[in-house]
Amino acid sequence: MFLRANLIVLILGLGQIVAFASSYYLLGVLADPMAQDLSLRPTSLFTALSVAFLISAVLTPRAGRLIERHGGRRVLCWAHVFFPAALLTMAVAGTSSVLLTGVAALGVGMATGLYGTAFAFLVELHGTAARKPITAVSLLGALGGGLGWPLSRLITEAWDWRAACIVWALGHLVLCLPLTYFGLPRARPFKASIAASTDPIRWDRRMVQIAGVFAGGWMVSTAMGAHLPRLLGQLGLGVEQAAWAAGLMAASAIGARLVDLIVLHRTHPVATVRWACMFHPTGAVLAVLGGVRLAPLLAVGQGAGNGLLSVASGVLPLQVFGPERYAVRQALLLTPARYLQAVAPAGYALALDASLGTALTLSSLVCIAMFALTFGLNPSPR
Repeated sequence: MFLRANLIVLILGLGQIVAFASSYYLLGVLADPMAQDLSLRPTSLFTALSVAFLISAVLTPRAGRLIERHGGRRVLCWAHVFFPAALLTMAVAGTSSVLLTGVAALGVGMATGLYGTAFAFLVELHGTAARKPITAVSLLGALGGGLGWPLSRLITEAWDWRAACIVWALGHLVLCLPLTYFGLPRARPFKASIAASTDPIRWDRRMVQIAGVFAGGWMVSTAMGAHLPRLLGQLGLGVEQAAWAAGLMAASAIGARLVDLIVLHRTHPVATVRWACMFHPTGAVLAVLGGVRLAPLLAVGQGAGNGLLSVASGVLPLQVFGPERYAVRQALLLTPARYLQAVAPAGYALALDASLGTALTLSSLVCIAMFALTFGLNPSPR
């Protein structure tokens, strides 16, 4: 049983690595060669990625209902078809419109194949005991950026960006899809997670609070992912120093997930969220006060907070509401966050254009507001 549980975590974790590397982190390496090849501005590609986020936001509630009806395993299998369809469209694109369509189509895979579906599948299997496997899958998924960026760069340098899209598509079709289909159990033994009720889930105060927490966290995370090197540059770091310091964000995110897996797995996820909310403001204050010497702490704080919040996004709804109708409820809770992901890079750019202080004050205030929203999140009576 132990070996099978670990195998399930490895299969889900591998799927998350490939999914994140071929969607969220793809354009970080491929945008410039794509734009040069098809005479596009890189900003056009990132606009298409924002459209992908919007598509994901629109489809996420539908994905939750599909998970409840058909199970997480089947929806993950579909995702490992949707992702390569978009990637292969990009790989064969002869015009800019086809390329942009392929980038936008990644949103269908994002709605069905990222953490939400993997976490829902684990709740189907383990019920309220799903925290540790959720944390383990989140830990592996964090490698999507750390491995995705260098692998995409190596493939592009050896061949071209089209080959990189094809390799990631094959990763879904040849590796992830068979492992998901044959390696994950078909049954859903935790019966309470597949309640027969099809009544719509009503928003209450706690759902609004949790949705607000995740919306703020995803907004800050996406803004930092787009602008962290620029922020570090304004704090006084050179280009190479800023790139090195930005890499600390991924390392600290992995470290935070590891700490949760080993140390914090018995604490209430509300406490985890509160700690997560304070890492970014703390790092921002230290970076501003310490200048060049302490500037990397901004990346460390953001990574640690985001790492813990990623775990909490799967565990907090489970702890507060229980496993019943988890997939649909979690999809609803994450939908506002997916919308804000689409506008966060452009909105934060305006704040950063005003001043470094304005930008860091804005993101820190969002985190403090998230902290305030955690009060009153008590579990439902069982």
